[in-house]
Formats: sequence, structure tokens, C-alpha cells
Amino acid sequence: MEKINILWADDEIDRLKPHLKFLEAKNYQVTTVTNGHDAIDEIRENNDIDVVFLDESMPGLTGLETLSTIKQEYPNIPVVMITKNEAENVMEEAIGSQISDYLIKPVNPNQILLTLKKIIDKKLLVKDKVNSDYQQEFRNLMMEIQGGLNYEEWVDVYKRLINWELKLDNLGGEQMGEILSMQKEQANNEFSKFITRNYLDWVEDGSGPIMSDTLMRNKIFPHVNKDIPTIFLLLDNLRFDQWETIKPILSEGFKMEEEDYFYSILPTSTQYSRNAIFAGMMPADIEKHYKKYWVYDNEKEGKNNYEKELLDLQIKRTFHEGIKTEYIKVTNVSIAKDLNDNITNYLNNDLTVIVYNFIDFLSHARTEMEVLKELASDEKAYRSITHSWFENSALWSAIKKLEGKEFQLIIGTDHGTIRVGQPSKVVGDRDTTTNLRYKEGRNLQYDSKDVLEIKKPAKAGLPAPNISSKYIFAKENKYFLYPNNYNHYKKHYQDTFQHGGISLEEIICPIIVMKSK
Repeated sequence: MEKINILWADDEIDRLKPHLKFLEAKNYQVTTVTNGHDAIDEIRENNDIDVVFLDESMPGLTGLETLSTIKQEYPNIPVVMITKNEAENVMEEAIGSQISDYLIKPVNPNQILLTLKKIIDKKLLVKDKVNSDYQQEFRNLMMEIQGGLNYEEWVDVYKRLINWELKLDNLGGEQMGEILSMQKEQANNEFSKFITRNYLDWVEDGSGPIMSDTLMRNKIFPHVNKDIPTIFLLLDNLRFDQWETIKPILSEGFKMEEEDYFYSILPTSTQYSRNAIFAGMMPADIEKHYKKYWVYDNEKEGKNNYEKELLDLQIKRTFHEGIKTEYIKVTNVSIAKDLNDNITNYLNNDLTVIVYNFIDFLSHARTEMEVLKELASDEKAYRSITHSWFENSALWSAIKKLEGKEFQLIIGTDHGTIRVGQPSKVVGDRDTTTNLRYKEGRNLQYDSKDVLEIKKPAKAGLPAPNISSKYIFAKENKYFLYPNNYNHYKKHYQDTFQHGGISLEEIICPIIVMKSK
């Protein structure tokens, strides 16, 4: 049996040597520290801690203060509080901080052993049950993935895969996690084929799912009325799994009215998908009807500078009677603070649209900053950072001010991201776009099996800067690299989060309607 790793924090640890020897004889591995600061450092440095024994009355950082930090950073590590103090308020605070058990000093070895068995055996039983359930679900999912799904069924499969990811996050099942990762890769392989077969028909005849260009009129505008204010919060780059990590935070003060989805258009990038959302039309139509608001990829001007203008035009086309609207784009700390200060004023509008650019910054910063690459090394870490950011953000602070007030909160996004892992060589001229997940250009050379090729951009609702322009979109977790300095850029971009191409993570997006409880 693999040893269970215990961290024991007590300023009188020397007096506990008989207990430590007893545990070691029972095949437990015990690491000891004498204060709260060292306990936190040990957990941060050692990923294998299975349970923490924590003395309540240590000098310096108290047991309760240490517990609070541990639970904030590592909510799934079981903590047993050991205390001389039977005061009701101390125990209430400890239990409220989600301790797994508590013991009153003096403790005897058998009490400790009983507590360990209760905690660890329960955890192992839950882990075994989840693993067993997933093994059964694996077969069902694989049959569905290979069975020719429609766009609604793909959403269901994607959300079920996310559900298993979140369950395994909490249990740390590495082997099962690898199997799930491979199944998700297979799902993305089949999903790319599905998009390749159907996307151009959806654009041509509207036979597919609600997409970026129809999102506002199908999922936002029907909720807008003069009786109750509506706030549409667009969190850029928000994947469905990231939504699941912040949903419990929002659920404390808000009730879910509707949890739905839409498909991002291609390219799954801000310039295309978000402009399509606010214009209510495909990029080719924006270029045709509002040419001054469309900026080509190779132009230096910001590509999303006219969202407000495009939104105003769509609102004017949609509502015969005027509605009071406001548009806010949060791109820095100062604007975030203004949002927090003025959030209640937005309830005077019929519709307020807030674009919040944090998650996009996080994905791009992770590409460039080594420290963020370590902090967000995989999907689990990426979800964790999103949760931590939202919980401590000015945005959540602002939203909390609206709890109990009568209004509708709609949360959505423009597209998601995927962690790329397979480079694919592309050759293009100097005007070819630089995005790693899609390319637009005239003389593109590439591996056809890695891409969806669009030779006639107009059929995909896309503008063509030149008469011979075409687009290619990376499938699954591919990313495009030029032959020059290939190995350097392969290393630089490997395992970074990118968008623009075809994957479940990029295309299938959440759209949520909530109200105050």
C-alpha cells in the first residue's frame, strides 16, 4: 500500500514523538513543522500531502489563521484541528472553515488512527467510485463520440467530459486523468470532422446552432424590457469549464434561470467572433455594410475599437421603441475600479453591456511569462487561476453590490481557448496573418489533414482582403509554425492556450441568465 503523507504542525512537536513513531509503524509518512508559516510553505512545496494535523494554539500564525490560508489555496486537503480550547466560538469557526475533524488534547494514538482511517478511507472510497463510474461512462461516451452526433448532442458530450474533468481535479486521479485526456482528444478529432462537414451549410442557410452573429437577437434581446434592467456581461475567452469553476461563487447570491450555449463563428478570435456578436452579422457583412468599422488582420489599428458603434446599430435595427443602453469595456485596473464604484447606476439602463478583458489577458500573458506558464501549466491549473481571480476581482465585488436588487444578469463570452500541443508547418507570404490557430493569406502551403481550408471566404461569411485570399483553421490542438526558427517557436508556444481554430473548447460557449435570489 502506498504511504499516506501527513503534515503535523504543532509548536510542541517534540512532545509528540511517541505518536509519530506509532504512525510510522502503521506505515504513515509524517512531516513535522512547529508553526503555521512553515506548514503553509511545506504544503506549497510538497504536492503529496494527504492530510494535515493542525494545532490550534500555535504562537505567531494561529491554527485558525493557518487553516484559513490552507483552505483558500488548497480546499481539497483534509485538515484535522487539534486544540486544548473547547470554546464554542473556536470550534464553530474551525468547522465553518471546513475542517475534516477535530481532536481535543491530550490525544491518544488510537484516536489519531481512527481519524485517519475515517478521512483517508472515505477519500479512497470516493476516488474508487468516481474511477469506476468513469470507466463505465468511458464506453458510453466513446460510442456517442463515434456515432455521428448533431450540434446539440456535441454540447452534451462536451459538458459531460468537463464534468469528469472537474471530478478528477478534486480527487487527483492521474492515471484516469490521462485516459480522460485521450478521450477528449478523440472527441476533438471527431468534432473537427463534424465542423468541417457542416459549418459552411450553417453559414449559408442558418440550419445550425445559434452562432456569434445571431447571439444578441436570440439570447440577449428577448430578455430586454423596460420593467427590469438587464446586464450582459461578456467575459472574453471564457470556456465552459471555467464557467463551471465560477458558477458556485455566483450561485450564492443569484439563481440560475437558464444555462445554455452558442457556437462561436470561425475564426474563434476576438476580432471576428466578438464583432459578429455586437454587429449581429457575419464579418463579411460588417465589411460590406459598415466598412469603416472593419479592420483587416494585417492593419495596425485595433481590431475591436468599434464594438459600441456596431452594437448601437444592431439595437437600432432591432428595437422600434428606443431603449436606454450603455456599453463599458474593462481593459485595466482603473476602469475596473470605476465599474465597481458605479455598478448600481447601470440599473437605470434597460440594457448595459460590459466587456471584461481579463481571461484573454491571462491566456496571452501565460504565453509570454514563464512564471504564469508554471502557475497555469494545464487545464486544472488554468481553471484554478480563473476561480481565484474571479473570487478576488473587482468584478465580483461589483456584482455583489447588486445582490437582492431586481435585475437580470446574462453572462457570456466570445470564444474559448485550447491548450495547443501539436505543431503544424505553414508557409505563407509576408501578408499572412500571424495567429497560431488560423491563417489568412494568398499563397499558403500547409498539411491539408491538419486544417479546414476555406478557399472562398464569402461562403464562410468572411471578408477577403485580396481576390485570392483564403483561410485555414487548425483542427484539434494543432498550432501553426513557420519553418524559420521552427524549434525555437515550437518550444515557446507548446502547451500555451490559443484560440482561432476548431475545437470543443474554442467553439462551444456558455450563455447564462441569472437573477438575484
